[in-house]
Amino acid sequence: MLTGTPGAGKTTILGHLAAAGHTATAETATDLITEAQAAGDPLPWNAPGFLDAIADEQARRQRAADTLPGPVQYFDRSPVCTLALARLQNRPVGPALAAELDRIKAEAVYERRVLFVEHLGFITRTEARRIGFEEALHFERIHRAAYRELGYECVPVPPAPAAERAALVLRLTTENETVD
Repeated sequence: MLTGTPGAGKTTILGHLAAAGHTATAETATDLITEAQAAGDPLPWNAPGFLDAIADEQARRQRAADTLPGPVQYFDRSPVCTLALARLQNRPVGPALAAELDRIKAEAVYERRVLFVEHLGFITRTEARRIGFEEALHFERIHRAAYRELGYECVPVPPAPAAERAALVLRLTTENETVD
């Protein structure tokens, strides 16, 4: 699991891993936002069922990844990130998100060590990512708290060129290495 500050480079790291033949699952919320915006909804994150739609799609993608070969599967965010988004937006946890959080806990779906991709010192805004740097840092703190609250260990992936970060992720997931 890769998580962290919006715009920190998670998707780029996963791109390197996928290009090297590893199973890498794309970030759900960005995909859903992009699809909704293409269909004419400029602010899909305001829809009442948005968080549950993310959780449903995250579950579908995680189950699909389980059918793929390889000992390690890499995910760009998880339902815990969706919980963090609910907290950032001061929104209630809906039934699909609550069920998915229960399922991933009961089934121990994700490794307890989560790779926390640290910010690069800036953020590039996009149509799907309209958050500023200060709000991104606040969101980062919410993410860390949500993961820790649910019993995950956040292992830092410090700023570095993307290829170096991808190599570190591989070492962390294949050699059980830690970063100081």
